[in-house]
Amino acid sequence: QVQLVESGGGLVQPGGSLRLSCLASGSIFRIYGMGWYRQAPGKQRELVARIGSGGTTNYADSVKGRFTISRDDAKNTVYLQMNSLKPEDTAVYYCNADVWRVGVRTSADYWGQGTQVTVSS
Repeated sequence: QVQLVESGGGLVQPGGSLRLSCLASGSIFRIYGMGWYRQAPGKQRELVARIGSGGTTNYADSVKGRFTISRDDAKNTVYLQMNSLKPEDTAVYYCNADVWRVGVRTSADYWGQGTQVTVSS
């Protein structure tokens, strides 16, 4: 099996910064795309940022210029640096990864349990 564990969420004032981390562990052969999604109360889950295995990134328009996604393949970890946070960034942030497990023919999607980010004064 594969587990994704997020960390780094919390309460921050508007204009502040947070760095989220997501560690993938388990019987991993290779990790392809990794990403961050978020879900605010009463809203659907939405893409925040994704990074491909080659480093290609894409971002939601609402976070461009403020958030940066990166990955460390040696550590099976993806990061989300969030700067200039706004109250509308408040949500549960979920990590996602497309993982090829050892002994399995195809990759599959995995999700973390989520970490709360609250932006408030």
